[in-house]
Amino acid sequence: MQPRPVKEKKKKGLYLMPGMAASPRIFEFIDLTDIFEVIHLSWITPKENEPIEDYALRMCERVNHQNPILLGVSFGGILVQEMAKHINCYKVVIVSSVKSNIELSLSMKMSQKTNAHKLLPTQWIQNLESFALFVFGSSVERKLQLYKKYLSERDPNYLKWAIHTLVNWKQKSFDPKLIHIHGKKDTVFPFKNVIKTPYLHKLTDGTHAMILVQNQWFNSELPKILF
Repeated sequence: MQPRPVKEKKKKGLYLMPGMAASPRIFEFIDLTDIFEVIHLSWITPKENEPIEDYALRMCERVNHQNPILLGVSFGGILVQEMAKHINCYKVVIVSSVKSNIELSLSMKMSQKTNAHKLLPTQWIQNLESFALFVFGSSVERKLQLYKKYLSERDPNYLKWAIHTLVNWKQKSFDPKLIHIHGKKDTVFPFKNVIKTPYLHKLTDGTHAMILVQNQWFNSELPKILF
């Protein structure tokens, strides 16, 4: 009697959402395909004055797994939290991001009150150096040529929407089991503002761009964190 063939266990879907203006290329050094079915998400064009709740619902249409794992970087971390309000998720992970508007930087909180971000000229995104510093933080200065290939979303309307949505994000309470991975040298979302939880993983030398710079840590540690 021949042994019954063992049915291969279906891999869990891992959806990766890049940060503001960034393309899925920021995950090019993350190699977890032996463990997960990895799907790279990318930004879609927002509608005029579209609330992030509605935008997140449209993004959920791209999720084809039941109980997926959603991982978002920076502004993408905010988006996956909003997506998780529409679909059941196995786990939600944010990297170099915030889980509450309490964690936003002082300048972002001030901009929320003054609307100073609306005064940014759209031409500033054509200055690649300024644009890269805004997206990746001060750690990018010496690696500008390396990082510029990752900045694909440079449409002024998208940038205006993204910045306004980030600054005016209303979330105060969050899922207590939300996994938060953050660098202590992050200059976009300073670590001192991060609310400490049992599910916080801190990288001592981590910067806002650590998904690129410290990819080996993510390749070795993410599977342990997720299972």
